[in-house]
Amino acid sequence: QVQLVESGGGLVQAGGSLRLSCAASGRTFSNYAMGWFRQPPSKEREFVAAMSWTGGTPYYADSVKGRFTISRDNAKNTVYLQMNSLKPEDTAVYYCAADPQLRRLRVNHTPDYWGQGTQVTVSS
Repeated sequence: QVQLVESGGGLVQAGGSLRLSCAASGRTFSNYAMGWFRQPPSKEREFVAAMSWTGGTPYYADSVKGRFTISRDNAKNTVYLQMNSLKPEDTAVYYCAADPQLRRLRVNHTPDYWGQGTQVTVSS
């Protein structure tokens, strides 16, 4: 089992920045690809970003490319999502996710493990 706990959400004005953190515990963090998803109000959950356990090439949804950056610190068992130039349409509950296979995060969107989510609200 892997436990994931997100933090860093909150209320920010459009154009502002937030950094989300996801602390992992349980199994060996460095064996897992990590990712972020979000669920806007009244919409389905959608992929945001993911990266492999090696910290190689990250992958992003088109809607966040150039504004969001995913990173990880295996020594701290933590993955981050730096969000810049935030827009009202970025308002959502953001979820951290983990899976041994990057594909299940990036393509299938069916990771084995999910965090509980953290709310991000961007005001106009």
